Amino acid sequence: MSLPERFSVNHKFLAKCDEALAEITAQGRYRRFVALEKLADRFPYYQVTMEGRTRDILVWSSNDYLAMGTDPVVIEASIEAARKMGAGAGGTRNIAGSSPLHVALEEELADLHGKDAALLFTSGYVSNQASLGAILNALPDWHVFSDAKNHNSMIVGIKDGRKATVHVFAHNDMADLERRLAAAPADAPKLIAFESVYSMDGDIAPLAAICDLAERYNALTYLDEVHAVGMYGAHGGGVSERDGVAGRITIIEGTLAKAFGCHGGYITGDFKVLDYIRSVAAGFIFTTALPPPTVAAALASVRTLKADHARRALLFNRAETLKQKFAAAGLPVMPSSSHIVPLFIGDAARATAVSLRLIREFGMYATPINYPTVAAGTERLRFTPGPKHTDAMMDDLVGALQQILLGVSVPASA
Repeated sequence: MSLPERFSVNHKFLAKCDEALAEITAQGRYRRFVALEKLADRFPYYQVTMEGRTRDILVWSSNDYLAMGTDPVVIEASIEAARKMGAGAGGTRNIAGSSPLHVALEEELADLHGKDAALLFTSGYVSNQASLGAILNALPDWHVFSDAKNHNSMIVGIKDGRKATVHVFAHNDMADLERRLAAAPADAPKLIAFESVYSMDGDIAPLAAICDLAERYNALTYLDEVHAVGMYGAHGGGVSERDGVAGRITIIEGTLAKAFGCHGGYITGDFKVLDYIRSVAAGFIFTTALPPPTVAAALASVRTLKADHARRALLFNRAETLKQKFAAAGLPVMPSSSHIVPLFIGDAARATAVSLRLIREFGMYATPINYPTVAAGTERLRFTPGPKHTDAMMDDLVGALQQILLGVSVPASA
């Protein structure tokens, strides 16, 4: 391509960028990051610098659900590993990045889910994308059945399985799933991919019913538990542990970045299946391993949460309390059977405006959730109250939202 042609292509591309960004902005979907500095000794308070002003903000939307990212045991484990092993892993797991810490964490995660083995990835997104792609490229005639509200990482991983025939079933609709399973070739390999807790609506999949269908139609199962591990079940093994079906699920995927408060993703399952994924998945082979301080922190967090039943119980108490306070105040709280509390707004620009008013006028932050994360017209604010959110904090939040959404004048609590 000649120099003038390159300039022409560059001009067209930049013009397309301008056009797309203008359209996103006009729709109220342009994403502006709020620079929040987490305060480890005061969580869930953060510090924010905005419009030339620095102040503390009470955050209601962190995925550090159990405040483990600020737990002293977790922090000290990270510091000790950094002093001993340095800041980075030094390479991929194949080159220089596999340490005894990585092995110990994988053994702990396998035990958490009652599986033969576990495999660490650099994020929960990568673990889904790399694992599903590897599985679905293993055979030429896979039929994969994917819940309509599966996370983007699962969708991308399924698309990476170029040889697979994809069936998208209606969200949590077992009748639709069975119709699709029954219509597929009886002798074709089948995989059902689904989540336990769907993080935008806060609903939970019927895991036992899905396992029943998988066994009836000879299908494997792939379960994303990222919004459930650490919180659900007697030891934090997720909804599959709570519902007693972990042993019926082929692969359980999770994250270390939410309830465990650290970073990274993983899968657990049969040793041979995971060994195959380890050997062929590009998202595992060609990326630097998780840093030792991160792995040490995650290991301490998993071990702590396995025995910390009180922290899990408090999380669910806080979520139910906020749901009740929203409902009693006449706020449009959406149905949720999990620890996630969505508040309906219904318009992208308004969701962003409400979030900004919470920050500017009341010193609180809740994430606006817009398309494409949720369907247009279902925009919302997403609240994730945790063990450190008090009743007084909730009352102040309710009062602020009443003023913003309902025009009600409510005095701040003392």
